[in-house]
Amino acid sequence: MSGAVFKSIEPRPAPVRTEGLLPWVRANLLADWPSILATLIVIALALRFLPGLFDWALLNAVYRPDADACQAARGTGACWGVVSEKYRIIIFGRYPYEGQWRPLLATLLLLGLLIASCVRSFWRPWLAGLWVVVIAAFLLLMGGGWFGLSSVGSDQWGGLPLTIMLAALGIVLAFPLSVLVALGRRSQLPAIRTVCIVYVELIRGVPLISVLFMASFLFPLFMPIGKSPDVLVRVLVGITLFAAAYLAETVRGGLQAIPKGQVEAAQSLGLGYWQTQRKIVLPQALAMVVPGIMNIFIGVFKDTSLVTIVSLYELTGALSLALNSDANWRPFKLEGYLFITLIYFAFCFAMSRYSLWIEKRLAVSKSR
Repeated sequence: MSGAVFKSIEPRPAPVRTEGLLPWVRANLLADWPSILATLIVIALALRFLPGLFDWALLNAVYRPDADACQAARGTGACWGVVSEKYRIIIFGRYPYEGQWRPLLATLLLLGLLIASCVRSFWRPWLAGLWVVVIAAFLLLMGGGWFGLSSVGSDQWGGLPLTIMLAALGIVLAFPLSVLVALGRRSQLPAIRTVCIVYVELIRGVPLISVLFMASFLFPLFMPIGKSPDVLVRVLVGITLFAAAYLAETVRGGLQAIPKGQVEAAQSLGLGYWQTQRKIVLPQALAMVVPGIMNIFIGVFKDTSLVTIVSLYELTGALSLALNSDANWRPFKLEGYLFITLIYFAFCFAMSRYSLWIEKRLAVSKSR
């Protein structure tokens, strides 16, 4: 030990930062020559078009509900006054003006329920009961007829409340149905498998417009006079069946990715069919197809705009209703559509970010 000689270690370079703005720019915008070239092209296009767009959308825009001022600014500035003038019709459709606090409150309740359903701490058995209570309160506020509330027919429901209701209920009702259909397509019983295959291929073979048209106009022809369900119910059933068919194929893709050995291991432990599916197969299968499921959810939310063909004026239809009935504001449809585009984007972006959060949580659980 006395002959040992101390020798210092050469200093090593400091670790490269991987978090922050500059590392992100280096990794995503300047990683290689194609990335650098694409970044420069985007910057050049932004410098070319963004100043003019900024002037049109903000600096030269008309914000007050003055149709004459908007006409004078056409071609040089946007007319956001159309939103200031028509926002009530755009948001609430043909709902009676004096009672528009009811759809506002109903929508806030439904949005609160949706947000709570996305928080893991609320995933308890009582959440299903909360859904029943909130949906009942939503229908009571919208329809009235009880507790001194005036009755409002479903044909007068519209705007954002109708869009959110159709999307939320369509997704909630379609998801369990899609799981059953996906399991049915993999069933060993020929009758069940055939019914599920026919249902999926039949629904996927036609556009949603055809499904809504048949549910709204053809279905009542097969019912006794005066016994046909409300048009809103028929539309909701059509959206649910359409979404469930597409979701079923996405879920089936996840089911096929589960190794057969896991099912055999569950059977060897004495688990029954439904126990195996609920505890082993479905949790893994659904986790694998989260992006596909969320993609269909976003599609359902946007496809609610098609209900206009059956005279239900959701957000897009309410905008057309607001502008087509007033010649003074009809030339400013672009600004109106940009307004509802922002609303659609906010909801779809929120759903996509929630999907990414779920994927990250699943990745953390798998890495443990």
